[in-house]
Amino acid sequence: VVYTQSEILQREVYLFERLDSPNREPMKHLKAICFLRPTKENVELLVQELRRPKYSIYFIYFSNVISKSDVKALAEADEQEVVAEVQEFYGDYIAVNPHVFSLNLLGCCRGRSWDPAQLTRTTQGLTALLLSLKKCPMIRYQLSSEPAKRLAECVKQVITKEYELFDFRRTEVPPLLLILDRSDDAITPLLNQWTYQAMVHELLGINNNRIDLSRVPGISKDLREVVLSAENDEFYANNMYLNFAEIGTNIKNLMEDFQRRKPKEQQKLESIADMKAFVENYPQFKKMSGTVSKHVTVVGELSRLVAERNLLEVSEVEQELACQSDHSSALQSVRRVLQSPRVSELDAARLVMLYALRYERHGSSGLPALLEELRSRGGTDRYRKLVSAVVEYGGKRVRGSDLFSPKDAVAITKQFLKGLKGIENVYTQHQPLLQETLDQLIKGKLKDSQYPYLGPNTLRDRPQDIIVFLIGGATYEEALAVFNLNRSNPGVRIVLGGTTIHNTRR
Repeated sequence: VVYTQSEILQREVYLFERLDSPNREPMKHLKAICFLRPTKENVELLVQELRRPKYSIYFIYFSNVISKSDVKALAEADEQEVVAEVQEFYGDYIAVNPHVFSLNLLGCCRGRSWDPAQLTRTTQGLTALLLSLKKCPMIRYQLSSEPAKRLAECVKQVITKEYELFDFRRTEVPPLLLILDRSDDAITPLLNQWTYQAMVHELLGINNNRIDLSRVPGISKDLREVVLSAENDEFYANNMYLNFAEIGTNIKNLMEDFQRRKPKEQQKLESIADMKAFVENYPQFKKMSGTVSKHVTVVGELSRLVAERNLLEVSEVEQELACQSDHSSALQSVRRVLQSPRVSELDAARLVMLYALRYERHGSSGLPALLEELRSRGGTDRYRKLVSAVVEYGGKRVRGSDLFSPKDAVAITKQFLKGLKGIENVYTQHQPLLQETLDQLIKGKLKDSQYPYLGPNTLRDRPQDIIVFLIGGATYEEALAVFNLNRSNPGVRIVLGGTTIHNTRR
């Protein structure tokens, strides 16, 4: 995710193997660099490797803290003394964007409590992040969530136990780790997205920066899977947070720029200088050609899906459910969309879920009729069950915050003015709850009664270094909110993490 194979090749690493792949042939002329998570399985595999080493010398890097007993087991296995060094290099998480990380975990809780194995893994991921960023933070957590409190305690235990590792130079204002629960805002992962990165994940799915395009009609072989990474794709870096309409324009400009640079087919390569110029420009041209064909394909497929699934209409109703409070109008809109044959089953179910989360306790709730409509559409009860599961997960009974309350007159006026500006169009009115929470936190107004500190100490100053972690997964809409908060609050640095990065399907 953070390093391309070609970058590694430039460092003269030219063989990539997995430790668990059988039948690797011995290559005694090669040195081996091993980068591993310090799990029991990996240590066992490494013990087997060192007993019968296939390479001349081993440099071993663990992505997290390794126990003394495991190091001892490795030392005992290293009878031929092939290990040159063992180090801890904290990278036990997936760096998704410069300010976003994930642990790639799906389903971290059973009901309302942690799956023990996932709790351990999440604690390891979070402590590795703190070590790699050199932060020893104060911890706050969401009081209404038992898993948030458990995770806070587990992280604190590791910091206490490994106090020597966490002995960083003190900053004037200590960093802050804020642990939240996805169930407080189940709305955000259910909405269609209209900025490039979020939209790609919602409609195509991003998996470790890779996008599977094999289902695209008439796709060429070399575009079946493409990589979208802001690290080495300038167009993506410049467009990932822009709205879909702007991306269309930018793709057009990219195409035109590309046409201008195209080497002329009839170009006369008469002199050596001509040939030299052609050869020198060719790699850049080839790279640009790859970028153009990739983004044209991705954006083309997004447009096709938007039209095919009638997503503009669906999205408008979603935003109405998420941001407004006119029940009868919302109910009519949902009914209207459910009756359209062009709307997919997933999108129909998504609207009913949003309606259920928004109006579960409304006096004249139309939910039973909508569920019946869903069933008659699909002929199965699958989506009905999902609707009740979503309400059980993120309904009013569970939420610690007021997800839908109009905050105050000022906030309402702000929203109204924003609507008038027309930039924030009807499809992007929604702001995730996280935006509000972080805004309060930066201003020093986040209530201790809802987000208590772990331990006796509290922060007197406004926080500057904030790591916010969402149990149950973050979204790219929240990543965008954090990106904007970082931009508009100089002096404040926010990093967002989650057990996974969600879209509706996940």
